[in-house]
Amino acid sequence: MSRIGVLLSGCGVNDGSEIHEAVLTMLALDQAGAERFCLAPDMAQRDVVDHLAGKPVAESRNVLVEAARIARGEIRSLESVSASEIDGIILPGGFGAAKNLSDFAVAGINAEVNSGVEKLLLDLRAADKPIGAICIAPVVLARVFGHLGPEVTIGSDPAVARTLESFGARHIECPVDDIVVDERLRLVTTPAYMLGPGLKEIWLGIDKLVRRVVALAG
Repeated sequence: MSRIGVLLSGCGVNDGSEIHEAVLTMLALDQAGAERFCLAPDMAQRDVVDHLAGKPVAESRNVLVEAARIARGEIRSLESVSASEIDGIILPGGFGAAKNLSDFAVAGINAEVNSGVEKLLLDLRAADKPIGAICIAPVVLARVFGHLGPEVTIGSDPAVARTLESFGARHIECPVDDIVVDERLRLVTTPAYMLGPGLKEIWLGIDKLVRRVVALAG
């Protein structure tokens, strides 16, 4: 049974992991017969957003503690996990990928990736293990692997696509129900809520992504 990491970035679309995408990823892993292994950085969130009002609030929350809500407490800190413990990894979307796993949301073309996230992804690539990314999370892959010319998708947003290509990635337009597979680098991406419009549509792409990652993990 393959053991696939699910790298979470908090809890909630506006300041952490997109909950629908995270849960559908876990469901697809279960259906594919893989073991899920949740992890998240042990760090303060960049900001905290009131998801009812849609506005930032003056609070401080921890990414790992918030991600534990989605993982039902079954989660490890990113810093304690090595690439040898998992057979592949998937990054759900949500602004946490662009705020906590990286600073893309504020830095744009000057974005940097969290050092622990970058190390784990580079170690997985060095071990030829598959990496999946959903929604906005492919920006993390584009930044980390830009020097290798990865093929990824965030759907069809021209501004974000241009930024990914400035990192060295090749952006490929993709509908919500499909995936882009970089066979050379063993990267799998899907647009999900970058395109929407709802659960039944994003499920199709996420399920395909998970099954391809599991297949590549062997």
